[in-house]
Amino acid sequence: MKNLKVIAFTHKHVDLKDLGNLVICNEELESRLINLKNSFDIPEIFYVGTCNRVEFVFYGAHELTPMFIKEFMHKLNFCVPSEQLECFLGQVNTYEGLDALNHLLRMSCSLESLVVGEKEILAQVRKAYERCRQSGFTGDFLRLVMDRLVKTAKEVYTHTRISRNPVSVVSLAYRKLREIKLENNPRILIVGAGETNQNIAKYLLKHRFSNFVVFNRTLENARALSAELNADAYPLSELPHYKGGFDILITCTGSPEAIIDKQLYQSLLNGETDRKVIVDLAIPNDVHPEVLEAYPLHYIEVSGLQAIASKNLQERYDELVHAEQIIADNIGEFLPLLKQRRVELAMREVPEKVKEIRSFALNEVFATEVSGLDANSRAVLEKVIDYMEKKYIKVPMVMAKDILVKTSHSDIH
Repeated sequence: MKNLKVIAFTHKHVDLKDLGNLVICNEELESRLINLKNSFDIPEIFYVGTCNRVEFVFYGAHELTPMFIKEFMHKLNFCVPSEQLECFLGQVNTYEGLDALNHLLRMSCSLESLVVGEKEILAQVRKAYERCRQSGFTGDFLRLVMDRLVKTAKEVYTHTRISRNPVSVVSLAYRKLREIKLENNPRILIVGAGETNQNIAKYLLKHRFSNFVVFNRTLENARALSAELNADAYPLSELPHYKGGFDILITCTGSPEAIIDKQLYQSLLNGETDRKVIVDLAIPNDVHPEVLEAYPLHYIEVSGLQAIASKNLQERYDELVHAEQIIADNIGEFLPLLKQRRVELAMREVPEKVKEIRSFALNEVFATEVSGLDANSRAVLEKVIDYMEKKYIKVPMVMAKDILVKTSHSDIH
């Protein structure tokens, strides 16, 4: 258990606009994690990147010293100035062993989220793990951890009221959007077809918005979202040529830098001069600051929703105690299961080891004596050895299970 490690950068210590510099796009994730595994001999690892956290979860005997973390981050080849990377190193949180497990459970149950009680985080963690599992970055240990995260989160969401009337970053953004006086059936330009924009689109459809157009880097994904919205779909490369105008621009892409600069925004206005609404849920922001300075608009962004999120935390505080008890109970259940799994893996080798001893004894140590036996005597010897072999395999397994029952949890901390 002590080898479970987490290196985390979250909204609690890092400005959300800066946090986007640490987000790794899907296209680069595999090569960067391979570099980490090879450089530090890390057996298992997965990466979680959301709008309010970037975390590296791994299994290894490494000490999370300042020097190790510095080398770890440098190996990821982030395109940020060295002085900014040094600043990030001063804003990192690290967790090891039980503290790491507790943190991961709290994160998956949304107790560490910008908006406590939102369920999106569990889906995001599962998706992040699955992506890394398919690429071969995880193994048996992190599989057990992930199973426990899912089990615990489901219990928290089922047996507490922490997610009642769920409030997420998306729902908060929609709430702010509804506070603005909007045109009847406004023209809505959606840039990005990922999970965040899919979720906000559900709110819009539910409240009878119907005038959409969708742009996305991958046209196939744009078409999938546009089919739900009964909208036209275009590749992101066509955005500079779009002349359909808009009243609301909703954008959330995985771009490491702003994609909507002053020139593109001017083009999208298509000569219109009225105040537009921008909902920018990307980290880092998709809209360049120069756009905010140059044009009249209502601007909704993730960092601006933090005050609402803080109020949400206070309202749900009473449920935190109940949720934390569920987490504590699951940690108590998980430790002996983990130890049992370790013994099971070790016991897999016992039958083969016994067979090796048998073969060596018959063919090497006692080869001369065995060759002098008649057929009947040899048959009896084989029966005796077969019987003993089965018993020898069974005995350590029974003893191991007995030890598991009698040994306290603290032995594996």
